[in-house]
Amino acid sequence: MFRRIASGTAAALMVLSVAAGTVAAGGPPKPAFYVDGTQFRTVGTPTDFSGTGAPSHSFDRIYVLGGDLVNVAEAKPGDRDYNGGRWMVLPVTWHVAPVQLTSAEQVEAYATAGKLSIAETPVKLFECPVIPMGGRR
Repeated sequence: MFRRIASGTAAALMVLSVAAGTVAAGGPPKPAFYVDGTQFRTVGTPTDFSGTGAPSHSFDRIYVLGGDLVNVAEAKPGDRDYNGGRWMVLPVTWHVAPVQLTSAEQVEAYATAGKLSIAETPVKLFECPVIPMGGRR
């Protein structure tokens, strides 16, 4: 009987530690950004690569569109140039009424057309997983 109680208590503590770790890392997966017209989710992590000297080419860009708009990233798992979930966060400044964009190509086209500006300096460098909204890919 003691063994069952001890096993049950250990299992409960393990579940609680996993739950606490998920909350500390930013909670469960949630919609995070679009890549090539597909929405992805992620789990926020406490990583911070600012000041590490990592080269900018080792990060993929996430464009922060602002307001209630979903962010846009330039790469996803399976892309040749995907950097494994290492991100450089670049806010945009709108020069027209903001609209939901769903690809990096759209963001860059809007910038070229003068409809928005992309920050030159990232506001954050970090790592987090990328999870398709519909499950596995």
